[in-house]
Amino acid sequence: MRDIRFASAQFEHRDGDKLANLSRIRELTRQAVEQGAEVVCFHECSIPGYTVLQTLDRPTLASWAEPVPDGPSTEALIGIAREHGVVVMAGLVEIDDDGDLYNCYVAVGPDGFLARHRKLHVFISPHLSPGEGYTVFDLGGVRVGILTCYDNNLPENARATTLLGAEVIVAPHVTGCLPSTMPGRGTVDRALWENRERDPSRLRQEFQGPKGRGWLMRWLPTRAWENGVYYVFSNPVGVDFDTIKPGLSLILDPHGEVLAECSALGDGLAVALLTPEAFAGASGRRYLDARRPELYGPITRPHPEGHRPVTKPGWALSYEAGRPG
Repeated sequence: MRDIRFASAQFEHRDGDKLANLSRIRELTRQAVEQGAEVVCFHECSIPGYTVLQTLDRPTLASWAEPVPDGPSTEALIGIAREHGVVVMAGLVEIDDDGDLYNCYVAVGPDGFLARHRKLHVFISPHLSPGEGYTVFDLGGVRVGILTCYDNNLPENARATTLLGAEVIVAPHVTGCLPSTMPGRGTVDRALWENRERDPSRLRQEFQGPKGRGWLMRWLPTRAWENGVYYVFSNPVGVDFDTIKPGLSLILDPHGEVLAECSALGDGLAVALLTPEAFAGASGRRYLDARRPELYGPITRPHPEGHRPVTKPGWALSYEAGRPG
């Protein structure tokens, strides 16, 4: 690990408008570089939009998808990275040679493609295939892992990524302010977003409360703390198809403490310097040494025959709970 400055960005994407979203990615990358960032991270499916994918049939979704690393959006990201001399990470829908579709997150630098992560736990569309492995790569002396949104909800994924050498886990999301069975959570009235300049207080209370930041603080710092790794969380802000997202992009240190966060009610950045000294004394580093893998058979035991893994977000449970019996 060496000193490295990361930026986590947030912006209001436009559903299906790749050119507009890439334009925002370019501008926010420029702003991040002005603040000294060497790596700029954007949210899940930040290029095509995310929640809107649930409305698309397979042919339409396939028409939105691109090959990686040879598709136009990856090439555009490489152009942005080259223009500003930084690493850029962003999300899109990938199509492979067999026609399979993936929620994909790519990392590129001035010299080209670096890595991709195919989301392990997909649910927004039945036409998306889950990824089959973890992603850890070297970034000039810094080992970086990627886990996309729901991937981070399972502690096993963060632990495995750390054991594969990750010192920083990049966690692109589209989350927060969603229907939920949890007390205090739920959606944000779009009128509050539209009126944010005249009445910012009420919207900020929604974003900072249990619907947004309060929920993140239940579990996200734990992933950093229990593994002793940096966490770079990115998230959109504003209208995402039929809901309002709270942004709240932030960077956590190996103790689970917030190094930087974006509280803007709009596009913005959280920028922080990540240093190797922060690993010293981090509890998670000691926990890695204390592990007893010979006891962990139940964790790796396969599901009973006939059972298939089910990835179900909390908002889906909320919809089911509201249905008449």
